[in-house]
Amino acid sequence: MNPNELKRVVKEKYGEIANQSLLMNQSSCCGSTSCCDEIDYTIFSDDYSGQKGYNPDADLGLGCGLPTEFAGIQKGDHVLDLGSGAGNDCFVARALVGDDGRVTGLDFTNAMLEKARKNNEKLGFSNIEFVKGDIENIPLPDTTYDVVISNCVLNLVPDKEKAFAQIYRVLKPGGHFCISDVVLNGTLPEKLQKAAELYAGCVSGAIQKPDYLQIIDQAGFSDIQIRKEKKIGVPDQILSNFLSASELEDFKNSGTGIFSITVTGSRFENVMI
Repeated sequence: MNPNELKRVVKEKYGEIANQSLLMNQSSCCGSTSCCDEIDYTIFSDDYSGQKGYNPDADLGLGCGLPTEFAGIQKGDHVLDLGSGAGNDCFVARALVGDDGRVTGLDFTNAMLEKARKNNEKLGFSNIEFVKGDIENIPLPDTTYDVVISNCVLNLVPDKEKAFAQIYRVLKPGGHFCISDVVLNGTLPEKLQKAAELYAGCVSGAIQKPDYLQIIDQAGFSDIQIRKEKKIGVPDQILSNFLSASELEDFKNSGTGIFSITVTGSRFENVMI
């Protein structure tokens, strides 16, 4: 698939998921076994239930970490959440920025934006907004945000160089990002790389961890750190949809790993000499 086709797949899949609950996503990606070959999107996700500001209606189990945990969000900050979905991380971030801060969620799926806005209407927050846009071309002004967060979304973006360049652009000098994402150690079998469902489910869109970190470095960020890393165990019942028994055994013995990482980086202020 070319980049436009990949984006179409992601929009379609996440549009379907937007109309389901966390419980339904735990049984299959869109609540029916015929929809997505029983791919469970929640195998990557962390437990948000203890987080201040957590809204269960906004949690579809689509993340792979807790980016707000390491984001260093302060009262009064302006936070941008890329791929904000139903608003889960936005509502947690809003609890951290308080009444004097602002939170902006960006997503390119209409159904997700609608769900997020309805969730916010119920809560009545005036300092949260949800904006439609593509992460490769963020429709927001330069040097606006103190913190950028994202949860298991950038691996779905075909051009990650553009994405991180955009993050650098919209951050204020001295600002920083905290992103949870999926990366690889080793190469996925070709059949998995071509699986559209797994691409939209955060596996086949992932790249090698060193390549991911290099893209961040080349975008101009400093103080790049992996704050958390965990190996993702993809169930055999999912992998067997794409691999034969012998291919599955070879894959499991290959040392190839799928990992969730939470990484931070800073856009340092220009120093006048």
